[in-house]
Amino acid sequence: MKNLLDAAFDEHQQTIDRLRRQSDLILQIAQVWRVALKNGNKILFCGNGGSAADCQHLAAELVGRFVKERKGLPGIALTTDTSILTAVGNDYGFDRVFSRQVEALGRPGDVLVGISTSGNSPNVLAAMAEAKKQGMITVGFSGGTGGKLNGAADVCLVVEAATTARVQEGHILVGHLLCQLCDEE
Repeated sequence: MKNLLDAAFDEHQQTIDRLRRQSDLILQIAQVWRVALKNGNKILFCGNGGSAADCQHLAAELVGRFVKERKGLPGIALTTDTSILTAVGNDYGFDRVFSRQVEALGRPGDVLVGISTSGNSPNVLAAMAEAKKQGMITVGFSGGTGGKLNGAADVCLVVEAATTARVQEGHILVGHLLCQLCDEE
């Protein structure tokens, strides 16, 4: 068991070291978020499974607060309304559960953050395509080699790790950093 823990800590640290080399990209994404929020736009989040939980977590950090006491910021997790998810899933298919919400809620200048550990989630990719049609800015959080999301998003952060857990740990770290950088604004 100790060996398992040591290996996990080592893999995590190596992932974070690789992620740290993407500081310029993280700052670029922070600037995208800050400009959108400063202009009165909102940030929409979508993802599946653990990534859906990250969407809810990051939207809550914006609407509530991260560290500093400040005005609530418009962040919306497209993963939370079970009536919309089940109605759209039933009527249009699961691949459209996010794109339909982007169609309804997205406006030019808004940001869509699509989170997919593989980078190949069809519903996240469909949401990215719809967001571009709406004139939104698209940001991807992916893993491994980035998958299709790496080319579908305007800017994509790829957490270079082989295991889903390490990718998700990188995503939430970057999400927290982005929230902190927005707090500083």
